[in-house]
Amino acid sequence: MIIDDRYYDVIIVGTGAGGGTLTHKLAPTGKKILVLERGGFLEKESSELVEVEVFKKEDYHAPEQWYDNAGEPFHPQTCYSVGGNTKIYSGALLRMREKDFEAVQHQDGISPEWGLKYQDFEPYYTEAEKLYRAHGKAGDDPTEPSRSEDYPFSPVEHESNIQDIGDRVSKYGLHPAYLPIGIGDEGRTDSEDTGVTPAIKDSNNVTLKTGAKVVCLHTNSSGSTVKAVETEIDGQSYLFMGDIIVLACGAINSAALLLRSANEKHPQGLANSSDLVGRNLMKHLMTVILQQSPQPNSGLFQRTIYINDFYWGDENFTYPMGHIQNSGGILQDVIFSESPPILSVAAKLMPGFGLKQLAKRSLGWWLQTEDLPNPNNRVTVKGSKLYLDYTPNNVEAHDRLLYRWQEVLKATDKQSRGIHPYGSVPIQVVAHQCGTCRFGEDPQSSVLDLNCRTHDLDNLYVVDSSFFPSNAAVSPALTIIANALRVGEHLIERLK
Repeated sequence: MIIDDRYYDVIIVGTGAGGGTLTHKLAPTGKKILVLERGGFLEKESSELVEVEVFKKEDYHAPEQWYDNAGEPFHPQTCYSVGGNTKIYSGALLRMREKDFEAVQHQDGISPEWGLKYQDFEPYYTEAEKLYRAHGKAGDDPTEPSRSEDYPFSPVEHESNIQDIGDRVSKYGLHPAYLPIGIGDEGRTDSEDTGVTPAIKDSNNVTLKTGAKVVCLHTNSSGSTVKAVETEIDGQSYLFMGDIIVLACGAINSAALLLRSANEKHPQGLANSSDLVGRNLMKHLMTVILQQSPQPNSGLFQRTIYINDFYWGDENFTYPMGHIQNSGGILQDVIFSESPPILSVAAKLMPGFGLKQLAKRSLGWWLQTEDLPNPNNRVTVKGSKLYLDYTPNNVEAHDRLLYRWQEVLKATDKQSRGIHPYGSVPIQVVAHQCGTCRFGEDPQSSVLDLNCRTHDLDNLYVVDSSFFPSNAAVSPALTIIANALRVGEHLIERLK
């Protein structure tokens, strides 16, 4: 084993929405920062994939196998690269609603209250929108939370066919709104181009190591702090030492790393005196619906519209139902939404269309409903194997959202003849994963404190979506980014 002779002020593990943003925030301090990323740089952006090439790509599945609750192996659809899953996300940057931070009654149980409220996050939401160049328009969505500033950039205009659908949905009595999207000079903003690369370019105190798989965290003899980060690079083991260790591996892998780092002082895994590490895994209930388009399209256009009229329920169902957004062009979104199987079903219902032709004659809708934290939905590690024991809950709310949106499409779209094929997102798509190391004030009911420092170890933090006590129904990316900026401010004070 090689022991690195340099000593770092901060070691950040992971470069996604949390780790990449935190790297950006801490770089100006001048402190010595080591960033460890399991993957490398992507040779091709997902937004550059063209035509049916996307149907054949396996680049965005992890190289290892995970196991479901039946013990069946699968390759998770998650991106190991500089930028993490922000390299393949939709770019949607939505704020959680004010009520999402409160205890909310759902049909299947209570979505728990957060230890911090919307106003605690609001300044960081504003900072995050500026950093990730959010394009949006305030005022169209009745569920929209209060804002201290408008969006920094005007909204991305709808394609003509999307504008037409929005007009029809509006006449139906709903409130379609411009989807906030992070757009830079070269497409969707991500944490590589926004966080990691500028931090390295503009300072000489940030070191990035790619192809660096962190396998274990080692504590001091008393177990009170993390002393070293064990990492595999090119088949060789390295030990890196630092004052502050920050995990940002994604909710599943951060929990797995803590569990794999069990030692005599922490026999259940690091930071796990509460037995909550890995528990309360959430990942949204998600369905993709196809809508036949009367006019051909490129299949590569951006998502631009969302509907939250059923976010808190409707006249027939008083519980929250969820969020709807267009999924962009089917070819554009196919990597993330697992659309090829849905297209195959659609092709049977609409004979005469090949997959490519069908994709260019279809529009997609992405429906997502909050699943509730359940301690039995969890990440576990057995030997070298990682298991996801996950059973969906709050299912009727999602079914009702699907039914209501099908009603809307049938009422406003006469071209599709009432045919709207749909498919649920399978377990291997681990998008929107969160909740495995929830934050809170009580060490008995949470893993992290409100600054996302572990209760059990003084110098260990987690800044990915692990900290979520609940997952609302909007995409989590902006909240992860905002939280990384918030925790970054705390760490800057600590580093002083």
